[in-house]
Amino acid sequence: MLLPLWATWLFFALLVEVGDAVAEERMRPVDQILREMVFRGLHHVTQAWRRGEAADPIKYMSAPDNRDLGVVKRLRKKHPPDPAFSTA
Repeated sequence: MLLPLWATWLFFALLVEVGDAVAEERMRPVDQILREMVFRGLHHVTQAWRRGEAADPIKYMSAPDNRDLGVVKRLRKKHPPDPAFSTA
């Protein structure tokens, strides 16, 4: 009963650590890294590893060629507030 719970916690810890390492490699704040996309990126890393194209998952997810993995959140444009919804 406890084994699936521990496995989940360990996997989550792995995602956090990989996300932190990717943030450090890309010189970005940790809150700009999407753990969901790190999870999906691990599949791409394993496929690249099988083809002999990747040896380090952090370097692979941080490479400029692999920005389409979407590991880093996109910065949104700041829109001016709508005066119709102002409370002043």
